Amino acid sequence: MSEPDSTSPRIDSFAALKYKDFRSFVGMRFCFTFAYQMQAVIIGFYIYHLTKSAFALGLVGLCEAIPAVGIALYGGYIADKSEKRKMLLMIFIGVFISSSVMFLVTTKSAGNYINTSLVVPIIYLMIFANGVARAFYGPATFVIYTQSVPKEIYANASTWSSSAWQIASILGPAAGGLIYGFFGITVTFIVILAFLAISLVLTYLLRSYPPVFVPKESIWKSLSEGIHFVFNNKMMIGAMSLDLFSVFFGGAVALLPVFANEILKVGAEGLGIMRATTSLGAVLTMLAMARFSPMGKPWRNLLIAVTGFGLSIICFGLSRSFYLSLLFLFTEGAFDSISVIIRSTIMQLLTPDHMRGRVSAVNSMFIGSSNEIGAFESGTAAKILGTVPAVIFGGSMTLIIVTITYLKTKKLIPLSLNQIHPPTPVKE
Repeated sequence: MSEPDSTSPRIDSFAALKYKDFRSFVGMRFCFTFAYQMQAVIIGFYIYHLTKSAFALGLVGLCEAIPAVGIALYGGYIADKSEKRKMLLMIFIGVFISSSVMFLVTTKSAGNYINTSLVVPIIYLMIFANGVARAFYGPATFVIYTQSVPKEIYANASTWSSSAWQIASILGPAAGGLIYGFFGITVTFIVILAFLAISLVLTYLLRSYPPVFVPKESIWKSLSEGIHFVFNNKMMIGAMSLDLFSVFFGGAVALLPVFANEILKVGAEGLGIMRATTSLGAVLTMLAMARFSPMGKPWRNLLIAVTGFGLSIICFGLSRSFYLSLLFLFTEGAFDSISVIIRSTIMQLLTPDHMRGRVSAVNSMFIGSSNEIGAFESGTAAKILGTVPAVIFGGSMTLIIVTITYLKTKKLIPLSLNQIHPPTPVKE
């Protein structure tokens, strides 16, 4: 464990930030997320501009989700048995290369140096490559994150880490939409590549994180132990399942380019603002939770938060006012941020050190790719039902899922965090 820069910090709102490696981690996560969110918003708008198809937007999420889910368990296994800093450097180099390829093909397409019909398949292929990187990124960062601060301040660290992610998610889409709208896709990609390069430098500055797990059996047995550990904890599997299905049906973000172009008619600049507003609601709520923790009765608060998320989705689908739509996107982000804090804290506290990579990989299969799978569901539903009915259907399904979860988990509702205990892990 890295030592704080001065004396040991008391548990306060800034406790986690007193650890040097955690600060480097948060800076790296901010820069990478900023670049990734910029890229997501402009690629979605660019593909819709070329295809005029909501289903094509859904395929963007599917191309990333397939590898991210398909090899997530292997990514967790590798994270547990590998040195994490070196692993992250390799991941970021891979993402930098795939973003550079997208930069080149979009630039060449704008100059008529490449056939437009080839651009979308190449972009899909690079998004697939990013999905492969994500399968390893999540477990590696989860291990570094949890080992950079002591356990007693995990909740505080979760708030700051998630806030950094959300702040980048505010600035990234807004910057992407505005720069793309005013200066074009070439300048936007230059900014993306610059922030990816900064994340590489910050990763290089991290200390070494050697493996805490040396496999003594087959890879399949090691992976199955991580799966069994998660499924033996009712609260952990319940939180993962709730997030998976609520985001699967309630993920309207993939359809925002359609709303920006055809329903609200606000263009690329408005799309950036819409994407940023969701994260603005999230980060303001997270900063408040650095002071006022939602972990008093975590399961009760999680159910309330996901209910608010579903209602916000429905109201957004019904709105025809740009400013009213921004309000509902703001509340969607606020409610989602509460569930993020609760889920991540539960994961950190209930997972033993030697299984963090594999447990994080299981979590990634449920949560890490739920947005992308939800994007495919939203695109498919929009093609069948229409854009607005698809969003309302998704929000309604979220409320149904929360209701079913409430009926099946009533015993967890009154529990405080100190009454929650992990199952006994399998010895290795």
